[in-house]
Amino acid sequence: MLLDTFQRPLRNLRLSVTDRCNLRCLYCMPEAEYTWLPKHDVLSFEEIDRLVGIFIGLGVDKLRLTGGEPLLRTNLPVLVAQLAQHASVRDLAMTTNGILLGAFAAPLKDAGLKRVTVSLDTLQRDRFVRLTRQDELTRTLAGIDIAARDFPGVKIDTVVIRGINDDEIADLVAFARERGAEIRFIEYMDVGGATGWTAQQVMSRAEILERIADAFGPIAPADKEAAAPADRFRLTDGTPFGVIASTTAPFCRDCDRARLTADGMLYTCLYATRGLDLRGPLRAGASDDEVRALITATWAGRIDRGAELRVGVPDRRPLIPVSTLKRDPHLEMHTRGG
Repeated sequence: MLLDTFQRPLRNLRLSVTDRCNLRCLYCMPEAEYTWLPKHDVLSFEEIDRLVGIFIGLGVDKLRLTGGEPLLRTNLPVLVAQLAQHASVRDLAMTTNGILLGAFAAPLKDAGLKRVTVSLDTLQRDRFVRLTRQDELTRTLAGIDIAARDFPGVKIDTVVIRGINDDEIADLVAFARERGAEIRFIEYMDVGGATGWTAQQVMSRAEILERIADAFGPIAPADKEAAAPADRFRLTDGTPFGVIASTTAPFCRDCDRARLTADGMLYTCLYATRGLDLRGPLRAGASDDEVRALITATWAGRIDRGAELRVGVPDRRPLIPVSTLKRDPHLEMHTRGG
């Protein structure tokens, strides 16, 4: 088993298949313009599959397809079918905004996708437009209904921002419960593209739980999967939900995640400002053993605990200025898969 300097294993790989997105969410892509990855740099399906095989050999058994919006990647079910052939992968999942799920849910399931997580931050149309700059709530909600029908264990991810959508916490719990989905509330994070982040906008786990208890009564702890980011809870009727306290009480000590961008940059932390280029060696003819050695050395030397270190920053502000983001799109959260 490959371990880092804090004895954290490499088990979970987040694969960004595109940096493009069909929304412009306030907490992820708030700026008017973005610098995109050159299309010729984006990994082919064969290159992704080859790298996944190398990561599996190092202990990875969970894969999650991300973006940008992963469903914007042409022929995505073809990639899913390739990845599903790896017998050692016990979890093949995808995070999506749901807009295109109507067309892709069935082909993705047939290809071997096991689980789906859909991002949803509001149930109000005018607020959705304000948050995303697109009028796509209807298709997002339809996508969630389709996912809940076609995939077991559907999750809904909601970023809670004080003064923006914190008044909908109870409504979102009820919405998820009606569909048999498990909602996870995420504290607003100061990573990459969150250029408008302020500490005052963060709703803490304690505040989120208080809102839910006020609406539904007593809350009990629920079982938590090892190394999972969410603390899980249940209402008295058994309804599960989670809270990811990534800002006020981060889970760095258990983090087993690596992130691979669509153009083959490996990042060992969402807060990391430097990554490892795997596309270059791959296209230069490096062997699997040589690429494996690069990944092994990077993970074995991993010291990342970015979110924990941010907790202690006085006068905490957005992590990276806009001018720096424009020079390096790899620093954007939508590029490295959130």
